[in-house]
Amino acid sequence: MRLIKQNFERDGSGFVTLFPEEPEDMWYAYNLIRPKDLLRASAIRRVTTESATGSTSSTRVQTTLTIRVASLDFDPQSSQLHVSGRIVEETKVAKVGQYHTLDLELQRNFTLEKDGEEAWDSVARGIIKEACDPVKSADVWAVVMQEGLANLAVLTGARTVLRQRVEVSIPRKRGGRAGDHDKGLEKFFQTTLDTLLRQIDLNESKPILLASPGFTAASFQKFIIDTATRTGNKALIAQKANLVVTHSSSGHLHSLNEVLQLPEVIARLKDTQYAQEAKLMDDFMTLLRKDDGRAWYGPKEIERAVEKGAVGRGGGVLLISNALFRAQDVATRKRWVRLVDRVRDVEGGEVRTLSSEHESGKRLDGLGGVAAILTFPLDDLDDEEDTDADIPHEAPHGVQI
Repeated sequence: MRLIKQNFERDGSGFVTLFPEEPEDMWYAYNLIRPKDLLRASAIRRVTTESATGSTSSTRVQTTLTIRVASLDFDPQSSQLHVSGRIVEETKVAKVGQYHTLDLELQRNFTLEKDGEEAWDSVARGIIKEACDPVKSADVWAVVMQEGLANLAVLTGARTVLRQRVEVSIPRKRGGRAGDHDKGLEKFFQTTLDTLLRQIDLNESKPILLASPGFTAASFQKFIIDTATRTGNKALIAQKANLVVTHSSSGHLHSLNEVLQLPEVIARLKDTQYAQEAKLMDDFMTLLRKDDGRAWYGPKEIERAVEKGAVGRGGGVLLISNALFRAQDVATRKRWVRLVDRVRDVEGGEVRTLSSEHESGKRLDGLGGVAAILTFPLDDLDDEEDTDADIPHEAPHGVQI
């Protein structure tokens, strides 16, 4: 994502113009745009005209429209973002109040305006900063496979995305027909490698996980190296050190979650955002099992811990799911923003926003979307009198276990 222009007022209102450059940027836009925001972007509008004789004709006209956002629809697989709302600025082809759905596109600017007090809060500005980070890119590529099936996925700092699925029929080994099986397997490997090379940039040095039951992944690794050597592909040969072979229960994408929890994989991916978040959740669950009062989860429990100064300097960590910041209710969103600001700016603790599209974020969502590692133990946070019943909740409460 490229930042074209921004202007924030002291009261928190203002606008930003962004230029999405890659599919991942649509995920950031989805987390940034909220209902009631003003969105200005390129659009295709169907215009119907009537001639003097009464006949009508319809044409598609490219224009720029500004809408008041009512709803968003994001397809995580195709990274397509559709934003619907009512038009607020009249043009030659559209009247105020008419309904339109803007399809945000790569390589086309869009301008997002938020009005109202604290509309551009610290979380929204943080999303812009992360999205426009020049080093933001794919952390890890993964090929989860079994004979005849391969799922190619990319793990970024925000989510896991299936980029391509490869299926090739491979004859079974029967009697003296082992040669047919070997030819089918070679065709499968070649198709998978060709697909992978269309997806990755060989000039980048990123880990490439190869996971499968049995020896399929190891055989594919050997095929890659042999092919690179035979064809003299120096860029592919240089990727040899990035190939990580490991075991999975199947070649389906869901097996990637178990792969990413293997100690040898975690050690190899220790510098990626995904691995860091996974380790934080593992550390939290370890403390939770100890039941020593240093690990708590649930909205009310964490707010009480923060009030007592237990999530601050000296090891305090607030874990919060980015799904909470997509709340439709303004008061609910502000509640979490205030919590984040207090821990980070007042208490001096660490705040980690976990993606709901990653396994660590899904684990956190299952705990109510918010948890904390405390600097000192606290007991019975879940037994204290409820003092915030008037604040709406969008996630289930947690209890200490």
